[in-house]
Order: sequence, then C-alpha cells, then structure tokens
Amino acid sequence: MAGGLKLGVIGIDHGHIFGMLDNMLRRGCSCTHWWTTGSAVTETKFRKVFPQLDQVADRRRILDDPDVDMVLIAAIPADRAALAVEAMDAGKDVMVDKPGCTTLDQLARLRQVQAATGRIWTVNFSERFQVPSVAQAEDLVAQGAIGRVIQTVNLAPHKQNLRTRPPWFFDRERYGGILCDIGSHQIDQFLHFTGSTEVTIAHALVENTTRPESPGFQDFGEVTLVGDRGHGYVRVDWFTPDGLPTWGDGRLFLLGSEGTIELRKYTDIGQPHRTDMLYLVNGSENARIDCAGADLPYFRRLIEDVHNRTETAVAQVHTFRTMDLAVRAQAVAEGSADG
Repeated sequence: MAGGLKLGVIGIDHGHIFGMLDNMLRRGCSCTHWWTTGSAVTETKFRKVFPQLDQVADRRRILDDPDVDMVLIAAIPADRAALAVEAMDAGKDVMVDKPGCTTLDQLARLRQVQAATGRIWTVNFSERFQVPSVAQAEDLVAQGAIGRVIQTVNLAPHKQNLRTRPPWFFDRERYGGILCDIGSHQIDQFLHFTGSTEVTIAHALVENTTRPESPGFQDFGEVTLVGDRGHGYVRVDWFTPDGLPTWGDGRLFLLGSEGTIELRKYTDIGQPHRTDMLYLVNGSENARIDCAGADLPYFRRLIEDVHNRTETAVAQVHTFRTMDLAVRAQAVAEGSADG
C-alpha cells in the first residue's frame, strides 16, 4: 500500500469526525492541525481524543500547507459544500461528513469544481464504510450468495440525545432535513447494493411529531425508491428509546433473487449487547455470522486513490448521485419538487 497521507481537519461540529480521522490515522496517515468556527459541542472530547493536534485560528493555515494531501470536513451540514469547494480549489482532496451538501445549487457547484480541479470529493457514508457487517455483506453479494439484489430495506432509528444537541440540529436550513442528512446513508446503500443508476423517488415524507416548539426539526422520514436495477425503502427517525444500549438499532435487509441477508449493525435486541451480526439464508445455508472483525476497505482504498488518482474506494459519480437523490427526496417530502 502507498504511504499515508497528511491530513487537515476543517470543522468538528459533528461527532462523525472522530471515526473519519481515527480510521485514517490507523492506516498510516498523519495530522497536525485542525480548525473550526464558533463553539462546537464536540470540542472538549476532540481535544481529549486528539491532544497531539494543534488548533489554528485561520483555516488557510491548513489549506495553504503544501504538505496537506486531504482535508476532512465535519462542519455544520449547510457549510460543508463551501468549505469543500475552497479545499478543492486549494488543491486538496476532500473527505466530508454526510450530508456532503444540503441544496442542489451546492451540489452543482461541487460538481463544477471537482471536474475543474480533478480532486477527490468523497462523502464518508459511515453506515456503510465504517460497519464491518456491511463490508461482509458486500463480499457475500459479490460472491453471488443471494443472487442479484432486487430490493433493499434500510431502517435507521436514532436517539435524540437532546442534551448534547447544538442549535443547528433543530434548524432545517442548517442541517438539511432528515432525508438529506440521515437518509443519504441509506440511499448510498440502496445504490451500492442494487447497482441502480436511474432512480425515481416514488414516495417521500417527513414529519415533526415530538417537538412542536422546534418547527424546523424532523423526527421521522421515509422514502421509496424505484431504480433500474432494484427497489428500496428507507425509514429514518429520532425515536430510539433510552433502554437501547446504543444510539440506534440500524438494520439493512437485502432481498436477493436467490436468498436474503439481514444486518443488525449496532445491536441485537434481547441479547447481550453485540454488534455486526449478519443473517444469511439461501438455497443451502441458514447462518448467523459474527462480522465484528471484518476489514473496512474504504479508508485503505481511499488512501491509494489519492496516490494513484483512481476511484477504487467509491466512484465519484456514485457520491454525486447519492447526494442528488437525498436532496431531491427531501424536496419531494416537503412538497417543493417532483420525484
């Protein structure tokens, strides 16, 4: 494998920055400086987890550093696209937390700048890239274990954890809406496993049922997708009860022409807490597979892509397509666009 990259961090407003940075450091990358604007709720933890990093007052210190290869961005969702454009214009490849953008105008600008600069713009869809059971499912699907995937069902419940949430968490224009935000994870998986490239949004809905005092908040969303290679249903919500030992009981169901796979990603209800359980049924197997030790190839491949100018971690067109559908699904749910 090619040598590690030098990284810079711009924006730590979302906790996903910990997984983004840690996974890259574990694979031989280095990082010396970070920048953020305002007061991030993650800052105390970030300083504790990465005490070796120095904060800079001006992000240009990072963007103008010729030794920095890639910038990691976990700023407030509405600000991520502009920061990514600035980084690409500065000659840096970019890994951004999901959602990578919140409007179609932002996405159009990202496409334009990425094409002009030739830089990598990748969105870390952590519910695929950082989940060992998903990596194991990818291998099984590639081996033909369930035939061709014809439908995906994604269930993505989350805890609200209101005491830790900053004001932007309740501001629709700042976080982008529940389908653009959490839903982008699930749309990524639908596209990846079905191989669909032409997709219609057959149905999309969002609601705020628990916090009328925060009219911009959305605690439930669903999308039905009809692709040229398969179908998908997505449900996202903020209803996970406190009794669950983790932040959400995320599950992925893959219906294949010759079998099925169910992933219980983050817990297995009614059992001692365990993660990354995969259930496989096909013509010859009825198996439960513990995937906790499976490799996460995204980060290794991304480092190689930066060195080799390739697209082995994730195709650029896939990332653009995912965010296009997520933003459009949000608009359909809010009644401002057709699917």
